Amino acid sequence: MMLFESWTNSINLDLRETMTELELTDRSAYITWTQDIVRYRDLDPNGHVNNGAINQYFEDGRVHLRDERMVGLDENLLRGFAIKKFTAIYHAALSYPATVDIGSVVTRIGNSSFVLGQGVFDGERCIATADVISVFFDAGTGSSISLPDPVRAALESAQPKV
Repeated sequence: MMLFESWTNSINLDLRETMTELELTDRSAYITWTQDIVRYRDLDPNGHVNNGAINQYFEDGRVHLRDERMVGLDENLLRGFAIKKFTAIYHAALSYPATVDIGSVVTRIGNSSFVLGQGVFDGERCIATADVISVFFDAGTGSSISLPDPVRAALESAQPKV
């Protein structure tokens, strides 16, 4: 419990640098994209894609952003991240079969944390959006630490051009 508390207590002060709020239901808000295929096993008893499957699409988008923007960084640098908060809004039902597009964009960068905006789209239709706060921490001490310069530069490359 102490590990979690030590890096989460300072998170609210860490994200003072804000950007213009993006409309996450608009495809043009996103910097990086990947695709996923809706699988039959993703369906709930009503024949709609289950929210757990949609959350997996969001994770796939985060992994893609990391692979695309942080390629070549020391793998040890990338192990110091944890999700502090994940908030999803489900806008529309999704059915099988489908191929979805997952967009990701860095909306804020703080001293030791950052916020991603994400969207899952079926064509032009927005299925769900998410805000994800991640914090960088020292695994040995459990304390949040400043984002290393190479990580900060990678995150900045995934922000919208103002």
